[in-house]
Amino acid sequence: MYANILKNSVFGASILFAAVGCAGGGANEDDAAGGVPGAGGVPGAGGSFSAGGSFGAAGSRPSAGSGGRSSGAAGKGGSGASAGSNPGAAGSGPGLAGSGPGSGGSTGTAGSSPGTGGKLGGGDGPQFVGNITTGFMNGMDQGTRKFATYWDQVTPENAGKWGSVQSNAGAAFNWTALDAIYDYAEKNKIIFKQHTFVWGSQQPGGTINPEAVQKWMKEFCTRYPNTKLIDVVNEPPPHTTPAYANNIGGGTNGDWKWIANAFTWAREACPNAVLILNDYNNIEWQNDSSHFIDIVKKVQAAGGPIDALGAQSHDLDNGAISFATVSKLLGNLNSQTGLPVYITEMDIDTTDDAKQLSLYKQYLPLFMGSTYVKGITIWGWIFGQTWSSAPNSGLIRNGTPRPAMTYLMEQLGRPAP
Repeated sequence: MYANILKNSVFGASILFAAVGCAGGGANEDDAAGGVPGAGGVPGAGGSFSAGGSFGAAGSRPSAGSGGRSSGAAGKGGSGASAGSNPGAAGSGPGLAGSGPGSGGSTGTAGSSPGTGGKLGGGDGPQFVGNITTGFMNGMDQGTRKFATYWDQVTPENAGKWGSVQSNAGAAFNWTALDAIYDYAEKNKIIFKQHTFVWGSQQPGGTINPEAVQKWMKEFCTRYPNTKLIDVVNEPPPHTTPAYANNIGGGTNGDWKWIANAFTWAREACPNAVLILNDYNNIEWQNDSSHFIDIVKKVQAAGGPIDALGAQSHDLDNGAISFATVSKLLGNLNSQTGLPVYITEMDIDTTDDAKQLSLYKQYLPLFMGSTYVKGITIWGWIFGQTWSSAPNSGLIRNGTPRPAMTYLMEQLGRPAP
């Protein structure tokens, strides 16, 4: 079942009409949500995080801002931050190292440095370059191509959204799709990231209260104890607003109490995960970025334990966006909040192979070279099976890797596809 949704950024002139899938009580910016009812076995626990500074996680997609395309990917640092100079937020969560247990400093306190972990083989900076599940059925391997050969982190495109797991408040949880993705990640020793707990779309129907939100988080983290990263709140206002925001604290366009509560409850349910506030347009458009940073600061002041920021990064291919702007705004996310950043939904949407390659050659070194960017998630790798607002962003087309895919694997030291 498909529905049309309209996204309109109040900070920009663009609006986006996208055909997207429905799940549970709302429409989604991604493909239709999968997940067949039926419980599966509880996955075994994997390696836990070691104490360290907070890290940022992946995100969902942005709507257009100031003329940009709606979509989402986590943002990462541009110029400005040097190794070890980025302070961790007070009460920040554990550090993440590569695909296994993290290493690094002690639990972050105001002014402390984040734990470093491994940067795709050592050093500061990104610890993974991952991707999402593919298509309506949440596929992983594609034919003879094994997901874990090319990507060391997975984000469920739809299966982790609350509306995909629970159709209505009080209804049974349907874990089947998530079980399969989590089990794949555990078996192949790749990082599993949850997307997303609280969002303005694709949430259960019915009346949702604090107890329902807390139960959802607790059930999830009990079932998937080795979840490394969680998009706790996705696309905060004005981009999306949960229908139940007032029921869980209110404060929309004010103190953002509902967001602070969501992070507090997520920390209680998932003490070992990196908790992320994820949004789009926050490294492409100045007004959106400033508003996002203001929310972060107010939630921090209210005691909300945000560990990292997610920058979806869907508008990198917008002709109005410059490399200088992205570098500046990416750096601002870190310098003005003291938090690390994750690029959560990076995609370069074009049928022109040369243009796609050129943009990857611009932005991958920027993200990889920024010490406060702790991970990169690309939003789709199979052409024709990426989300509807970036249909030409796939990296393997008609069974053949595009030049950008070859470049990525070369830079990451991974096998050519």
